[in-house]
Amino acid sequence: MKVRIGLGLGTSPETTDSKTLGDLAENMERFRFDSLWFSERVSGSALDPVVAMSWIAARTEKLKFGPSVMVVPGRNPVLLAKSLASLDLISNGRVLPAFGLGAVNLGEHQAFGVNREDRSSWFNEALPLMRRLWEEDRVTHHGDRFSIENVRVLPKPIQKPLDIWLGGIAPSELRRAGRLGDGWLPSFCTAQDVATGIPVIDTHSKEAERPLIDREHFGALIIYTSDGRMPEPILKAVKARRPEISAKEIVVQGRKGLESRLKEFIDAGASKFVLVPYTEPKNWLGELESIADSTFHLVT
Repeated sequence: MKVRIGLGLGTSPETTDSKTLGDLAENMERFRFDSLWFSERVSGSALDPVVAMSWIAARTEKLKFGPSVMVVPGRNPVLLAKSLASLDLISNGRVLPAFGLGAVNLGEHQAFGVNREDRSSWFNEALPLMRRLWEEDRVTHHGDRFSIENVRVLPKPIQKPLDIWLGGIAPSELRRAGRLGDGWLPSFCTAQDVATGIPVIDTHSKEAERPLIDREHFGALIIYTSDGRMPEPILKAVKARRPEISAKEIVVQGRKGLESRLKEFIDAGASKFVLVPYTEPKNWLGELESIADSTFHLVT
């Protein structure tokens, strides 16, 4: 099983200027990190993920990149399919589309213009439609929300197929991953969540008469603190998302703890990882060197 390690920037990143972001991507490529991921938060300080990924595509040749995650409800699936297909082509096949319903946040819901209770139905119709637009020459679709006749998206993406990554550990999210996804990348999760989630996703894939997700397409987003502290805001964030478990089971305290945590996830069946520093380092180069030294012996 091929283990891959990437980095993610949170919903309120400090790394947003062109030079710092470009240098980070080039150094990640030099150290042979797998990928760089951009959170989407319209009401926060994060860059628009498509814009950020376009910049990374121009500054690198091998580094993959993706949104973690891009909100689908509220977006036109034809236009989104066009943007990502174009980005995949211009980057020579390095886009990793990861999609979600959006944060449980009134400001975000207002930005996308979709009521919370309508998000799932929008998502469940839009995602298969985008897949068809990437794979078929012309598409006709008449659904509850979208109606198109003989529409085509050109150019097509280089990746065939353009794999779709989904997250989440709730029963509905596991069902969606099995029925619609090509990869699973949950956050705020434990190794045990992954171990129990994979067979559930497989069951839903079988029920939908889809091929099982590739065994190398299961992963996890892991938050860590470089200095080993556990700041109060992250404690509150974990309690809000996972009140039943300790924050220490979700957040790795210090870079030295990453190796053992990654091993736990690998034993559980995960192989693709996105490491997210809770506080972005002042010295990204030193951070990359440290992570590479402590974890890259796990990469196969």
